[in-house]
Amino acid sequence: MTTIDYFERKLDEKRRLTIPAELRHEFAGREVVLTRGFKNYLHLYTQETWEQKVEPRLKGDVLSEEVADLNVQFRLGKVTAQMDDKQGRVTIEQHLLDYAGIDKSVIAVRVGDYWRLMPGS
Repeated sequence: MTTIDYFERKLDEKRRLTIPAELRHEFAGREVVLTRGFKNYLHLYTQETWEQKVEPRLKGDVLSEEVADLNVQFRLGKVTAQMDDKQGRVTIEQHLLDYAGIDKSVIAVRVGDYWRLMPGS
């Protein structure tokens, strides 16, 4: 089985990103989490990855400035969505597209257990 680590797609008129057919099994029947990245790009996680790998890191020391900054970064604008299993599409909220400077084209790159979404060409 070939591993896909990169794809580029155009958003449709309803701000939906079509996940390639070869990757849909990763998202099928699962909620996804879309949030701001560390810089002007987005992160796309499965709900399981969010809960198992991101959420524990956001629960660190209550007095840690680093943990507080991470919470602000990842929770501000965070949305949960469901992939349309029939067409393999995920809707991206306009405020997230604005943050990342994404207009119509999206480049998605696998970064371990999540995807980084950036403006395409």
